[in-house]
Amino acid sequence: MITSLRVKQGLFSRPVWAAIAAFTLVAALLPIFNLLFAEGHPLHVSAYTVSLVGKFMCYALAALALDLVWGYTGILSLGHGVFFALGAYAHGMYLMRAIGAEGQYQSALPDFMVFLDWKTYPWYWAFTEHFWYCMALVVLVPGVLAFVFGYFAFRSRIKGVYFSIITQAMTYAFMLLFFRNDTGFGGNNGFTDFKTILGYSVTAPATKAVLFLLTLAFLVIALIGARAIVSSKLGRVLQGVRDGEARLMFLGYNPLWFKLFVWTLSAVLCGIAGALYVPQVGIINPSEMSPANSIEMVVWVAVGGRGTLIGPILGAFTVNGLKSWFTAALPELWLFALGLLFIVVTLFMQQGILGVLAKLKRKKAAIVAEEAA
Repeated sequence: MITSLRVKQGLFSRPVWAAIAAFTLVAALLPIFNLLFAEGHPLHVSAYTVSLVGKFMCYALAALALDLVWGYTGILSLGHGVFFALGAYAHGMYLMRAIGAEGQYQSALPDFMVFLDWKTYPWYWAFTEHFWYCMALVVLVPGVLAFVFGYFAFRSRIKGVYFSIITQAMTYAFMLLFFRNDTGFGGNNGFTDFKTILGYSVTAPATKAVLFLLTLAFLVIALIGARAIVSSKLGRVLQGVRDGEARLMFLGYNPLWFKLFVWTLSAVLCGIAGALYVPQVGIINPSEMSPANSIEMVVWVAVGGRGTLIGPILGAFTVNGLKSWFTAALPELWLFALGLLFIVVTLFMQQGILGVLAKLKRKKAAIVAEEAA
């Protein structure tokens, strides 16, 4: 426990915040260099790189959200992929409405509805032509689902592996639902072929730059907000839930509302990550709700270091960077590499990359102290 506390305290030192500021500055320059310098120039950053880093930042925001519930509250969720996907679908509904008559069938309805012989939009598509309404859905749909699900689960005192199982069952049920053509969400193909957002071309470099910078801003704001939460009295209560819920109840706290708050907040952050993801990647389909995707989120947090806030961000970039390389060079080996990575982290790096770095730092300090003595 002492080692764990030392690791967590070191994560918020001045050098770490300086590194965050440096990362933010460098990342913000990527889309700017893409716009300012033509291809072939030494400072040019390709559109592919901008899109890839933007996608990784969306994943990092989702990993940060999961760390709040798993790392700090001890609630292991294997279903956060559903919140991510619901946020993406909510934004995708607006993007599909914005296509208008520019689709293949030149109809006011999306192409998949025309193909299935739908005559009008279903009732739950009402008002989705309005951007701000869909942005409200991005927050409300994952938030309400998480609140209702969490209320009944936490009130029933479901915890541990049983809670993890029902979260995985939830995301699997939603995946099967969205795979159906008659639900009005594009079935297996989902939403794609987006044209515009707020009247601007989704594929235009300037639009992609704005989306990238918005994602970066949300990630930094979420990190600062999460830091404020976990370092406050609320954060200490959340860690009390993780380390000794029974003792916390003995002290007069009701864990239900604390768990419900952080669980709902985490779902909302995941929904925002999904909403930022869909216009940058250009597609959302039910495969994003697969249990495997939710398990990958857990791997990101574990690899970086759970209960650290910065670790999950580092883990999301590391794992997805490896995934991008493996799927291009050795696609048939990626799942084996992912499984091996999780085993190595579980057995030898239980505090993740940041825990290993902190341990090396302490060993170096001890050696310097011995030499000085």
